[in-house]
Amino acid sequence: MVSAGTGVTTPGSAARIVVGLGPVDAALVQPHLGPDVVFVEHPTASDLAAAEGAIVRAAVAVDRDVLGRMPALRVIARTGVGVERVDLEAAQERGILVATTPGSNSRAVAEGAFAMIAALVKRVPESNAFVSDGEWGSAAPPTPGDLGGLTLAVLGYGRIGRILAGFGRAFGMRILVHDPFVAAEDAENVSLVEAVARADVISLHLPGGGGELLPIELLKTARPGLVLVNCARADLVTTTTIERALDAGILGGVGLDVFDEEPITSHPLAGRPHVLLSPHTSGLSAGATRETFRMAAVAIAEAFGGRYPTFTRNGD
Repeated sequence: MVSAGTGVTTPGSAARIVVGLGPVDAALVQPHLGPDVVFVEHPTASDLAAAEGAIVRAAVAVDRDVLGRMPALRVIARTGVGVERVDLEAAQERGILVATTPGSNSRAVAEGAFAMIAALVKRVPESNAFVSDGEWGSAAPPTPGDLGGLTLAVLGYGRIGRILAGFGRAFGMRILVHDPFVAAEDAENVSLVEAVARADVISLHLPGGGGELLPIELLKTARPGLVLVNCARADLVTTTTIERALDAGILGGVGLDVFDEEPITSHPLAGRPHVLLSPHTSGLSAGATRETFRMAAVAIAEAFGGRYPTFTRNGD
């Protein structure tokens, strides 16, 4: 038998084993796996060898070597939507289903992005520093900006982008949308060039991997003082480009929740004025975490029940 969350195995149990790869809270997944399934939060080598299912966190790579240590594996439930760290070809060769949890953290990411937008436009960090540093009364305080009337360009109009656009509308912002894959029914669709030229605020919600979306030459066409928030993929706009744009006054505020390498212990933008850095936690709110783990556990249970998980990313 395997004691849930311990990785300690004793003989005599026919329970199916599901392991966590990366930090997975056993209390949030075990209730959704079924009575004949045991979740192992900290698996040993023997647990991996016996595992029929795995719940895998975003930062964990599942390559052929990892798959080779799990000969009984039938299904992988990957938290989030990206599968770039999973060897889909190797999984397909062995008939291992790979499922994701789309939508589980969409609102949380949108809230995180808009929180950065609002903080940068309203100059919240500068105002806090102004008071905390004892400058009030001896110097002119930072003047907050206004969200109402600004143009928000949402680059990527999937679940997250649509929610973010709704937040913007609620605050009186004009919405532009650029998405190479879908067209917005409730906003003005524009080219990338037009989005950059017309926006006061840009929020990125597109997949990465296609090269830099916003090179410096394109950003030079933006209105001075543009606010840029990236809660999507770090390679959409490089740190070097951001530094150059800040130095030139092209960017008036930057919010980043994603980085080339994570975790970071130092960063060229750390401590710079008008910059907010977040440790890739915009999608990890308490509610989003519960829903992500629930969806992952349900995907495992569906596979064990002989069905394709709802959000299967491979399989015939």
